Amino acid sequence: MVELPSGDRRAPVARPEVGDDFESPDAAELDELDLSPRTTAVSGRGRRRGVIVLSSLALVAGAAAFVVARGLGEATLYFRNVDEAVAQRSELGDRRFRMQGTVVPGSLRKTAEGVAFSVTFAGVSADVRHRGDPPQMFREGMPVVLEGAWHGDVFRSDRLMVKHSEVYVAKHPERVRGQTDPTDLDSR
Repeated sequence: MVELPSGDRRAPVARPEVGDDFESPDAAELDELDLSPRTTAVSGRGRRRGVIVLSSLALVAGAAAFVVARGLGEATLYFRNVDEAVAQRSELGDRRFRMQGTVVPGSLRKTAEGVAFSVTFAGVSADVRHRGDPPQMFREGMPVVLEGAWHGDVFRSDRLMVKHSEVYVAKHPERVRGQTDPTDLDSR
């Protein structure tokens, strides 16, 4: 045994010294060694599994790309106020965009395909023909966002969104027991 400086006791290991002769393999032994790279045969089941995995990944990636493209398509609809939309009517052509304005009082009337009305913003008005039923909260004097395109001098809409406040006021607050005015902070 050899005592090492750290106090560890180990069996001595024979180390070659410079000038020592080692036995080298003879040429016959080297000829018998097969040094070519090994290849493993892939079974038919392994190939099928790889194709299934790759196909599944391609399908998932395609579905994700579709969802992203669809979401970006709706997000890229341009938003214009009525005055901007009227001023840029020829540039916008028949491309879809969103237009914002307030429904002009006295302009609302029912049509066979929905409703017709005028919207205004910054003193400029535009005629609108909306196809479909308007939202329940839709009425004259209310701010709206319309989605559609110009057809001549009329904005044809197929999507109508109303803008409203987040404050809820009950029609008959006296019917609810213990109802307090949510804006009265002194009663709390």
